[in-house]
Amino acid sequence: MPKSRNTKHIAHIDCPGGGQVWVDGTTLYVGHMRAPVGTTIYDVADPSHPRELARIDMPVGWHSHKVRVANGIMIVNHERHGEGAVEFGGGLGIYDVSAPARPRLIAKWRTHGKGVHRYDFDGRHAYISPTAEGYVGNIMMILDLADPARPEEVGRWWIPGQWRAGGEDYPWENWTPPRCHHPLRAGDRLYVSYWHHGFYILDIADMARPKAVAGVNTTPAFPHPTHTCLPIPETLKGRRIMVVADEDVAKLWPAAPAFAWIYDITAEATPTPIATFQVEGLDPDGAPQAAFMGCHQPSERFTGTRIPFAWFAKGLRIVDIADPFHPREVASFEPDPPEGCAMASSNDVTMDDRGLCYLIDRQRGVDIVEISVK
Repeated sequence: MPKSRNTKHIAHIDCPGGGQVWVDGTTLYVGHMRAPVGTTIYDVADPSHPRELARIDMPVGWHSHKVRVANGIMIVNHERHGEGAVEFGGGLGIYDVSAPARPRLIAKWRTHGKGVHRYDFDGRHAYISPTAEGYVGNIMMILDLADPARPEEVGRWWIPGQWRAGGEDYPWENWTPPRCHHPLRAGDRLYVSYWHHGFYILDIADMARPKAVAGVNTTPAFPHPTHTCLPIPETLKGRRIMVVADEDVAKLWPAAPAFAWIYDITAEATPTPIATFQVEGLDPDGAPQAAFMGCHQPSERFTGTRIPFAWFAKGLRIVDIADPFHPREVASFEPDPPEGCAMASSNDVTMDDRGLCYLIDRQRGVDIVEISVK
């Protein structure tokens, strides 16, 4: 039986596992982990009885495990994932979902190499992490989708050294290659996770010329990659705060499970860690554990100071950061492992306007959960 604290289980969708869930109005969009299923669209007007509306398939060798929707436009990533269908190519699929039951492909934006991993989308601009010709690993790029049939690159940014074709010296021969993972926009800033190269805060007041404001990398001390940097809109205790999630995968050496950091970014050029959060009991002694036990990522959508997290084997955790120096868990939902799996692997969570959480397992299934804590 699922374990629940201050939460109520509303429904379960039995579907292939996935990488991201997103809700627009009363429509749920699910980005799946493996071909042939790419994206599934559900009506969740009655969240206790989700109803499938449409499905978009992918060719073998690729996946579209990320999905974002705004202003009737859906963008999904096309990223290499195995062998097959070389001609398909990496990039973004751009769809008209003004009628969610009838998604219509508007355009495919192509990029060089493996394709696009994760991104932010505000209805006009997409802030993406593509591979690009002449560069090592993924970089940050901004696309203008004012005309979604003809996306235009606005600007790009990379860590100096990634542009091998430009003659830059490559300083990481004895380190894992750099890889932009997940840009998130807030105002004229991008908060960009860079995997085993930490994170960067970029000034994008001029989108054609992004500028680095700050960068921090904890990986030399903690071997987990940086997954997401989530700025908090309101000040807490008079401070500007950012939540940073390390992902419990791709460890550079055996280690205890990954956790989340709380950074003070009041002095923006010098982000300072002021607290951490780990699920109670998960790391009793600092001893190495297998991957997929600890933190994955926070929801990009939240209300107030309560942040929903997908915590791999420990499911959904609701963390209150009202006191950013002392984050505390106020609710949780641990789903049963999918059939045939040893444990759950909660990969992503989002919220809708009703406050419901949608938690996807990378192996199989989506759970709809109501938070009941007052």
